Order: sequence, then structure tokens, then C-alpha cells
Amino acid sequence: MSLKITPASRLQTLPEQFFAALVAKANARAATGRDVINLGQGNPDLPTPHSIVERLKEAADNPKYHKYPPFRGFPFLKEAVAERYKEDYGVDLDPEKEVAILFGGKSGLIEISQCLLNPGDVCLVPDPGYPDYWSGVALAGAEMAFMPLREENDFLPDYSAIPSEALVRAKLMFLNYPNNPTSAVATPEFYEETVAFAKRNGVVVASDFAYGAIGFDGKRPISFLETPGAKEVGVEFYTLSKSYNMAGWRVGFAIGNPEIIELINLIQDHMYCSLFGGIQEAAAEALTGSQESVRELVATYESRRDVLYGALEEIGWKATKPAGSFFCWLPVPEGHTSMSFADLLLEQADVVVAPGSGFGTSGEGYVRLGLLTTEDRLREVAARIGRLGLF
Repeated sequence: MSLKITPASRLQTLPEQFFAALVAKANARAATGRDVINLGQGNPDLPTPHSIVERLKEAADNPKYHKYPPFRGFPFLKEAVAERYKEDYGVDLDPEKEVAILFGGKSGLIEISQCLLNPGDVCLVPDPGYPDYWSGVALAGAEMAFMPLREENDFLPDYSAIPSEALVRAKLMFLNYPNNPTSAVATPEFYEETVAFAKRNGVVVASDFAYGAIGFDGKRPISFLETPGAKEVGVEFYTLSKSYNMAGWRVGFAIGNPEIIELINLIQDHMYCSLFGGIQEAAAEALTGSQESVRELVATYESRRDVLYGALEEIGWKATKPAGSFFCWLPVPEGHTSMSFADLLLEQADVVVAPGSGFGTSGEGYVRLGLLTTEDRLREVAARIGRLGLF
């Protein structure tokens, strides 16, 4: 008789992995031989820049990297992070005390909840928002209070609307601008308000800056850490996945408040032995080398955005163009929920989009599309949807 396996209770509290279900549905459709265009995921479609790949190839031959790396990463990568942030945002960082190397941004966003939250504590979470925030809070045994992001408030949270019973127990808050899924961007005034709110209520700010390099119409997104006092109340998470098309390389970092950075490093001391040194060297090349590839990437996404929205306007699907990220947040037609509309597009147009309800209750009424295919394919998406006569 086989042993009865009983999973730990913490695993039973995890939310459904939304993207796994989305991928399974898309793959099942494609397996029937259909020409499926998948705009539902946030997986960059272009290759990593050549200079970064070449640096990895060279570094792989270095026997120094065939041994265990330093637990908290090589100093040269932390110095590269500090150099990039100083050049791009004017933010001064102590590489040793204010930078933590991550296995991609996702791991850090999960870890910070383990570092700061106890059962009974509350985490303030944007709604709609990146579902992995929920996962980290669930693993910590804490609770979530959702902050609705509404179009009439430019998809920024209204701090005055947070219930006092949640606020008194709140220890952590996630923010994400440029925003996934709404593509909204933050203003300096909003971040100033955020710092004051965090100080007043004793809440740590976790700024998810995954799309920090991707801003349109000549405007570069601002970092939370540019705000006076930001480092006193929080940290920022960055990933090389989006800026340098390095999603599969799993390199990210957390920066900011040294006490919080030490906690992230501490938990990682018990979980990992840092990244392969060759990948760290390639990541340093990405951060300190020419940034022309980043500028070209942003121009590509902006051109794709303009092509798609021009084609959508022709079929009558009107929406505000995204100001940042590589996502489009589009209202569903009358008579549909976000899920029913997403299912309809898959079944009748062979187009995969992410239903807004998968990002939270306030995401209902929208779908998210990624600008992650060629301009011709984006035109094809609009043409297929147009033939359904929904708008």
C-alpha cells in the first residue's frame, strides 16, 4: 500500500496559478492544428542582445565560475546595478548594503512577504495586480487588503479609501508602475504621497519596477527611489527580463532600504547559493554596456503599439494607448465578461488574451494583450477580431 501524502497546509492556501491555466488552454487549442496567436502572456519574443550572449559564452570558460559563487552574489554585479541606477535615475546606492541579487524579480516579490509578514498581518495589494503578490502573502500566512485601481483615478490607488481596520494591521504594500496589467504610469506627486502614507502608517513599500525601461512618447518611467524619503520606507524590485530580453536567464535585484535588503539576503542565504557566475558577468555586461539595445527595444514596442491601436480603431475597438510596459488594457464589449470574451476570442479567432478578472476583481471588464509579436501578426489579430463584428 502506498504512503498517503498530505501536503503542508501552506500549499493548500496558494491561489490557482492563473498563467498556468491560461497556457494550458492556449496549448490545447494550438494542438488541434490551429494558427493560434498568443498575446496572453508577458514573455518577451525577441532574443537577448548579442553582446550579452557573447559575454556569457566567454565567462562559461572561466573556471572561477565553476565553483560555488558567493552566497550574496559577486560584488561586480552589485556595482553594475548601482552604476545603472545612478546613470538612469540619479539614485545613489551602496552596492554592498543596498543591493540584493535575485533569481529573477519574481523570487524577490515572493520573498519579501516571507521577510516581513506574520499570520494576522495585512498586505496592501493592487487590484488588478500581478498574481504572484498573492502567492507570497499566502505562503506567509498573512492576509490581503485590495486597493482598487480604477480608470477614473488613472489606475493609481486611492489611499484614503483603504479601510481603517485593514490599515492598522498593514505591514507591507505592493506597487507596480509601469503597471501590469493596466499599463499605467506613476507620477512624482503620487510617489511623494506614497512616501508620506508609508511613514504615517508604518507600511513598507515594495515597488515592482519590472517594466521600468519601457515608457512611450518620449517619457521615461520614474523610479520610486527617486522620491525623497523613499529609501527610508521601502525597496524596489527590478528584473533584466524585460529591459534586455533575458526572461530565461532569471536575473533580478532588489534595492533600497538596507535593513530590508539584509532580510532578503538572509532568507536567500538559506534557500540558494546565488546565480552561476557566468550569468552574473553577462548581467553586468547588460547593465554597464551600451544601452542602445534598450532604446531600440522600446522603439519596437512603441511602433507595435501604434500599429495595433490603429488597427483596433479601424474595427471600432477604442481604448487609451498604453503609456508604459508592453501590455494593452482593453475594455470588453457590452454583454461579455472578461472571461467569456477571452474564451470567445480563443474559440472563434484563435487569439489568446488574458482575462482581466485573473488579475483581481477590479480587472473585470478588461482583457490584457501583450505587444509580443510582429506588427504583421498584430494587424492579423485586429483583422480576426474585426471579423467577429463585436464592435
